[in-house]
This record gives sequence, C-alpha cells and structure tokens, in this order.
Amino acid sequence: MIRGVRRSCHSSIPREKTSWISVVAVEFTARPGLGAASVTGIDFSQVMVEAAREQCADDPKISFAQGDARATGLPSQCADIVFARALIHHFPEQDLQKFFKEVNRLLAPGGVCLIQDRTMDDVKMPASPTHFRGYFFTRYPRLLTIEQTRRPDDIAVQNTMKLAGLEQVNKKTLWETRREYNSWSELEADLLSRKGRSILHELTDSELEDLIHTIHDHVAGQEKWNEQDCWSIWIGSVTCGTIKGE
Repeated sequence: MIRGVRRSCHSSIPREKTSWISVVAVEFTARPGLGAASVTGIDFSQVMVEAAREQCADDPKISFAQGDARATGLPSQCADIVFARALIHHFPEQDLQKFFKEVNRLLAPGGVCLIQDRTMDDVKMPASPTHFRGYFFTRYPRLLTIEQTRRPDDIAVQNTMKLAGLEQVNKKTLWETRREYNSWSELEADLLSRKGRSILHELTDSELEDLIHTIHDHVAGQEKWNEQDCWSIWIGSVTCGTIKGE
C-alpha cells in the first residue's frame, strides 16, 4: 500500500512502490520478482489460497486471503494495480457490475486494473502447432456452444467498466505462452490432467483420448512444443490525484 506519493496521469508508478491486488488465480500472479512493494492475492477457494501461500512462502511482500472478488473487505484505495485473470466469465451481468465497482473502490488515484479473460473471438482463434486449444473445438464443435454461454462480450465488459467509474477503458489482445514442453509425453500428461482447461471436463475420458490423438497427428515431429493461448486484456484506470493520507 502506498502512502504519501503524488502521481500524474502521465507518470509511471515506480514498480518498487506499487501495491498489487490479485483477485483471482493467485498462483499465477503472486510470484517473486514482480518488483512491487506488496502483493495481496484474493481467491474464493481456500485450497487455492493455501497452495499459493506455500508457493510464495519465502517472499514477505506477498500475502493471501480467502475472499469474494465482488466484496473483498480490503480498504478503499489500497491498490495501484488490480489484476484479475480468468474470473469474469464466471459472473452474470449483475455480479460483473458489483465486481467492477469493487475494483474501482480498491484502486488508489492513478491506479490501473488489468482484467484478463477470453471472448468468443479468442476462443475461435484457429488451431495451430502452438495454439492447441483450437483443436478442442474443431474436433468437438459442441464445446463452442458451451463456451458461448459463458464467455464475456467485449462491448458489454467495457460498458460495465465505464458505468462503475473506470476511465480510459480499452481492450488489447495477448498471445500468452501457457507452457513449454520438452517431450510429447509431457504435453500428453498435461492434457490428460485437464488442469487449467475446464472445458475438457465436458469430454468423456475416451473423447479426451481421441482429442489428444488428433492433436498429436497435427503437431507430431517437433522436438519441443510452445503452447500459446489467446486472451483479451481489458484496461481501466481511476482519476489521478493525491493519494489519501499524503
């Protein structure tokens, strides 16, 4: 948490002085080396919180708590950056409004929120030797119908952010390296685990094995595999000024 720092809309916040709030997927975001003065991870799952605490036990700048992203219970204006990853597709419209109001409340003047999730445009990106996820939908098109029911709409997200009081709202596309694999067996085991790929729980075990064979037919012959996923990043900010308590 920052105290006694004045910033303008055109100045960057020194990384070593920033306070981060991660309201989801704390195992991804609360890592050593972020350069922040503090990082607070919030997740609805106590299991995830405990796993994150264990992973980051050696870094005193990072703390975790179980909580609700729509009402974290954290102090107002306590964060310079609020980051949420793969969260908002879980929210119906009413809860999305509550979430962005909470984001606006948490951000200090000049603060920024980064909201990472997938739209249907992201989901429909063509399959390739680096974009394995695309094969899920070419092999089993019914999965697209399931995705359609839960993926956020870009315009709706931006409008909701603005209604919550966030400013300079925009969206960018990110191709994120999910993981690098040194062998096919490593990639196969990761797909079989379904970890981080909730849509695969819609397939039976035999369908999943069939999908893996399909992917193998398209990407076999490589020495290493670099898996990438397409995401949307929504960015918003709050009005700049003097931080409370200066």
